[in-house]
Amino acid sequence: MHTPLCGHATGAPRDYVLAAQKAGLEEIGFSDHNPMPTQFDDWRMGPKQLPEYLTLIEAARREFPDYPIRLGLECDFIPGYENHIRDLATQADWDYLIGSVHYVTPDWDIDNPKHLKRWTEQPVEEIWQAYFAAYTKMVESCLFDFLAHPDLVKKFGHRPQGDLSRFYLPTLDAMAEAGVPMEVSTAGLRKDVHEIYPSRDFLAAAHARHIPIVINSDAHSPEEVAYEFSLAYTLAREVGYTHVMRFEQRKAKPIPFN
Repeated sequence: MHTPLCGHATGAPRDYVLAAQKAGLEEIGFSDHNPMPTQFDDWRMGPKQLPEYLTLIEAARREFPDYPIRLGLECDFIPGYENHIRDLATQADWDYLIGSVHYVTPDWDIDNPKHLKRWTEQPVEEIWQAYFAAYTKMVESCLFDFLAHPDLVKKFGHRPQGDLSRFYLPTLDAMAEAGVPMEVSTAGLRKDVHEIYPSRDFLAAAHARHIPIVINSDAHSPEEVAYEFSLAYTLAREVGYTHVMRFEQRKAKPIPFN
């Protein structure tokens, strides 16, 4: 769940809680985009807004004392800012920190529609290579409790020719070595690619490596809470998963599917 502090989400935290309860979820977690020391872009909270974010979530917890509301951040992995993430980890009593990759170069967040033209300026193969190289570095950093939308690079439907496992299998091997869970996100169904992150083949390869999963909607509005969860659970079951992970105070616990 995101909040309006990121600049591209709508709805107060209480609206997400009410939507989650209506959808039958037993708990939710907020994970707005982490602040950076300098404001790289317009889709994350500003460097000085972290206290405001914490206040928003605490207010929701007070209003719904009997409903578990987890506190997290979606943290961009940008080489050179690892110590910033370590510092953020000390700034609150987090339930989880999510690692994500958006930037393949210092000035290109590949999921940003304003950069669509750049997809025509170099081979798609090179862009995918750059994305998964960055993702693997993030995995190897061991800074995060689980990892977000692992094949986000497909968001606009650009894919190289041939078997795509050549890009993601080294990343999955790194995940298995690190023992870090991976997100299954229904947000991709709302994007141009119209596909869950990650793809079926990607998820099957993750299961073969015993990589745990978390199922999320990456909601940026209350209407997106638990979006198409039935499809995500069906996909996970079909490739062999029987459990998802929950997080509290940065500790993971496996929960069997209902």
